[in-house]
Amino acid sequence: MRAAVNSSAAPSAFELRFPSLSGTGRALSFPCDASGSVHMDSLSSRALNNYLLARALMGRDYGWPSVQASCQVQT
Repeated sequence: MRAAVNSSAAPSAFELRFPSLSGTGRALSFPCDASGSVHMDSLSSRALNNYLLARALMGRDYGWPSVQASCQVQT
């Protein structure tokens, strides 16, 4: 995983999803490109903290992330 250097602020068609390993359903997801690169500068401070936390706790509290189609509805 790496942070994307050049990315637009437009809504992403993909999300990087970290599944919860505790079984509580507390998965975390973040907008990314098709290769899984997250543009960290576009995240809010809370989302950035959650993203860094999920990366640090992979294999302990969160599983390995996967790239999925975003569920956001665009109008």
